[in-house]
Amino acid sequence: MPQPGAVAPTPCIDADHPAVRSFAQDHATGSTDRERAVALYRAVRDGLRYDPYRIDLSGNGMKASTALAQGHGWCVPKAVALAAVARAAGIPARLGFADVRNHLSTEKLRQTMKTDVFVWHGYTELWIDGAWRKATPAFNLSLCEKFGLLPLEFDGIHDSLYHPFDRAGNQHMEYVNERGSFDDLPLDEIRATFAQVYPFWTPGGLDSGDFAADAAREAGS
Repeated sequence: MPQPGAVAPTPCIDADHPAVRSFAQDHATGSTDRERAVALYRAVRDGLRYDPYRIDLSGNGMKASTALAQGHGWCVPKAVALAAVARAAGIPARLGFADVRNHLSTEKLRQTMKTDVFVWHGYTELWIDGAWRKATPAFNLSLCEKFGLLPLEFDGIHDSLYHPFDRAGNQHMEYVNERGSFDDLPLDEIRATFAQVYPFWTPGGLDSGDFAADAAREAGS
């Protein structure tokens, strides 16, 4: 059974924020938790543009309500947003994390990070029909099309994690380290790991770029 922490609002998973509640009310369509969870997954996946150039590790920058207001976020804020709107809809939710090797990135991102390993890659775990189901709402549909990726679907039954290959059969993403599940965002741990693994990265250092445009250009779209 889910713990009480998987249903309560937190500073970042601010399920009690008016904007979060409104989003859940608008998009949690369906007669069952599974149907509502799938609807929320698609709404967050495609309604919030994936943008790893604009990483803000401040408390406010990592809130679900902030991601909804901005209309964009990288994998962690989008996972936080899905967890928050699910809790607002009465569906227990928590966060899952893993380190992944991403074989499809942009030159600007690679030069900034100095590695193809993305630490603390985030996804959401939703309590549906008596079990935790993993859902990854990071890459919006239009970005998948530009990158030549298979869009990740979520049916509320099977885990939805990144495909290891893209449409052309090229290696896309490899999970190299599982970090576990959390009822709240472990922001201090994420900040500490970023400082260790990405010493050349600074907040706001990529703000002038357009990730989707760079991705499309490098993919030849």
